[in-house]
Amino acid sequence: MAGHRIFQFSFATIYPLYVAKVERKGRSRAEVDQVICWLTGYDESGLRRAVSDGVDMEGFFAAAPAMNPNASLITGMICGYRVEDIEDPLMQKIRYLDKLVDEVARGKKMTSILRGDGSASPATR
Repeated sequence: MAGHRIFQFSFATIYPLYVAKVERKGRSRAEVDQVICWLTGYDESGLRRAVSDGVDMEGFFAAAPAMNPNASLITGMICGYRVEDIEDPLMQKIRYLDKLVDEVARGKKMTSILRGDGSASPATR
């Protein structure tokens, strides 16, 4: 999937779609921010900066402070692919994020979404 066009999409374009998806299901922007920060290591200000700077998805993940070591615990289907079997590292990170947002929208408990990691991200403290 090298060079996939989603890599060039602006994170600022994708982010409001994530928020709208969960808000339609009665969840909040704060929960989206929490899963993004948990996955990528961004804090609230870093996340806001990524949105305002208009970085693309490739740049967003390249600049991520630290991918969560429990990200490999994210499994299941997203967009017809098993996230754990995606070979391209960037595409896998994007699909991990998609999967987490889907889980928020479906109403899963945050402790389950964060793979048992009960620590709050800086965005939710």
